[in-house]
Amino acid sequence: MENYLESIADLLEVESVELTDSLESFDVWDSLTILSIIAYCDSDFDVQFSSDEIEGADTVQGLKDLIQSRM
Repeated sequence: MENYLESIADLLEVESVELTDSLESFDVWDSLTILSIIAYCDSDFDVQFSSDEIEGADTVQGLKDLIQSRM
């Protein structure tokens, strides 16, 4: 998880993110971004999620917590 914030920022096409940022607040937040996050979780952490689970995370921290709960 050491490069988590940088990876999420790349996926959300911004310079940086904070753990408190709402995922829906990003301009690129759509179904394709959610699929990219699902692929990122699978390839980097070997965990699988549904799009509903990703959407339910709400924040960057919530997403991190979700990933860590499956590791």
